[in-house]
Amino acid sequence: MSSYNLLSEPIRKYIAEQNWSELRPIQNAAIQRILTTTDNYILSAKTASGKTEAAFLPILTDVDFSESGVQVLYISPLIALINDQFKRIEELCEHLDIVITKWHGEASQSAKKKLIKNPNGIVLITPESLESMFCNRSHEIPHLFSNLKYVVIDEIHYFDGTNRGVQLNSLLYRIQKRANVNFRLIGLSATIGDLESIKKFGGRPLDTKVLKDSSSKPTSVSFKYFESKGGNNYNLDLIKDLFKEVYNNKVLIFPNSRGKVEEITHYLLKISKQGNLHTNFFAHHSSVDKSLREYIENFAKTNTYSPFSICCTSTLELGIDIGSVDKVVQIDSTFNIASLVQRIGRSGRKDGQESKVVLYNTNSWFLLQSIAIWELYQQGVIDSKTNAVYPFDILVHQVLSVIRSRNGITQNELINYFEQNYSFEHVTAIQIEQTIQSLLEKQIIEQTGQELLISLEGEYIVNSKDFYSVFESEQMYKVIHQNIVIGELPLNPMLSEESKFLLASRVWRVILIENDSKKIIVQPANSGDKPTFYGGPVDISHIIKEKMLEILISKQEFDYLDQASLDALKILRDEFAVYKLVNYKIDRPLKHDVNKTELYTFASSKINRTICLFLDFNGIKNDYNDLENSIILKLTTAQDLYKLFSKFNIDSKEINLYLKEVIEENPNIIDFSKWGKYLPINQQVSLLLDAYYSVEETLQFLNNIELKENIL
Repeated sequence: MSSYNLLSEPIRKYIAEQNWSELRPIQNAAIQRILTTTDNYILSAKTASGKTEAAFLPILTDVDFSESGVQVLYISPLIALINDQFKRIEELCEHLDIVITKWHGEASQSAKKKLIKNPNGIVLITPESLESMFCNRSHEIPHLFSNLKYVVIDEIHYFDGTNRGVQLNSLLYRIQKRANVNFRLIGLSATIGDLESIKKFGGRPLDTKVLKDSSSKPTSVSFKYFESKGGNNYNLDLIKDLFKEVYNNKVLIFPNSRGKVEEITHYLLKISKQGNLHTNFFAHHSSVDKSLREYIENFAKTNTYSPFSICCTSTLELGIDIGSVDKVVQIDSTFNIASLVQRIGRSGRKDGQESKVVLYNTNSWFLLQSIAIWELYQQGVIDSKTNAVYPFDILVHQVLSVIRSRNGITQNELINYFEQNYSFEHVTAIQIEQTIQSLLEKQIIEQTGQELLISLEGEYIVNSKDFYSVFESEQMYKVIHQNIVIGELPLNPMLSEESKFLLASRVWRVILIENDSKKIIVQPANSGDKPTFYGGPVDISHIIKEKMLEILISKQEFDYLDQASLDALKILRDEFAVYKLVNYKIDRPLKHDVNKTELYTFASSKINRTICLFLDFNGIKNDYNDLENSIILKLTTAQDLYKLFSKFNIDSKEINLYLKEVIEENPNIIDFSKWGKYLPINQQVSLLLDAYYSVEETLQFLNNIELKENIL
């Protein structure tokens, strides 16, 4: 039977009303498999390929919504994406009597109360709101979800390899246990790196299949190069060229930070105003107030003719519908291939349109990384994030959540519960017990008789709204002008009364900082600096770094590079020609300078950090430049380094003891994890190793490489 004929009559009616000439490939495949098997499915297809419909057309056909209880749970990483998808799912359900409920911090309280009173239909939720539901309405979980048939995870790649992903998987397990229910899981993504990792969501990896639409959309690309002339600001020539590139088009511009977003938007607006041209240039990132972001999104979606440019971070990388844009601009390299895929997919969303992307670079190393990522994208390669083997910090969070939701539980019950929880498949009963003991010692929980309970101090933690998320949020101050919230900023030493800064594409002068209410009162100003935001280190995968070296030592020409890019690449290639590198898998340059030696590893960020860790362990001073793939040492020869590498094959216990001393001397080193401070020291060491290092991979790398020296 054809996919179309498998669908219910109301769904076929919906398709007819949409004037679809045919179902798309991912929709055909999903309908057939979902309706004729009991497996879980990951649906992978390019942006704007109809993945949402591919999941919901068969689900709406399969489920009997006249039965009581929530039948479908849709989980999204973003509230904005939930609000966007709510409208699409509502349209799909137009001919069906199905209640659709948004459940998040900004959603209607009356709709939530109706759902609790009469649970049914489809619920759209974030992991954090699901966590809140367990903490505050645990007794309602069986009532809500005992008849749950499907869980749909949108942008599932966004969760993979992250703490939010571990939390989400644990919450899925908890629904299964608390509501005594088995559901099918459907994941949606345009970019999947590690298939085996993704298939673990929902706890049935062997019964989870991947449906992938590998058809590609035509994409045109051009590279432009404007070397940064010192400082942290963009070359003015780049801004002028960018203005010519975008001012008469509908464009998304992606720099790699919120501060850069503000800088670029400000200068584009300034140039446009000087020429009396349109002023449709917007800054869109998480620190811009939600109402302004929604205005920008709606403007882009409903505006038919006027050109506009939205300068944004990853806030618009995911599938929020802003309509189709003419092109996407990336400024300096993305940090992974998946981000580039997502961003390119925002352009040419209509059938028959090609995606257009312009990649600007401001130094030769960013250029090399951009070329490497583009070439890997062309080959269909997606790099994947590494999942923590021992996510002890999320175990702490989930232990506290379970104790709170149960209002007490025995230690044996708790250990048994988490031994079975597939989010913590490698964590042993002894390790779970150690985590519990640490929480007891730190007086976050207490034992009364046989039961573990949240302590008085622990109540302050678990009753905070901040408890539901597993990531640390910056302490933010609301920026206010004439009682209107413009956005929010972290307070930093550069921000004081009379200082000026850019936010929401405008310049502001600080009138007053109210620390008690966490407000910054501002007035418009004429000039100011981009604000300072803080973020952790970004990992670059080994496959990207290795590709950079392959390009560097090859003679391959790239017809998408402008002349300035070609010149910059030639200079970099000439610089490394002296090493006579042949095999990009093995050969590594060792550069001798007058006062130093530089080892160019062209290895992943984790391998580089681990080499530096080994050097620190052996008392050897070093400096590390991740962008340039180099580790700087005092003068040494290749032979000396080989001898040094042989010492690195040390017992893991020695590394653990060394890191234990490092953490004890500097406890703040574990602050990258919101929940790490509650762990015993041995688990903090494991957490640090998991997050930043890769010992086995590094030893294998060092055993395989051959150093090629330049001769002074």
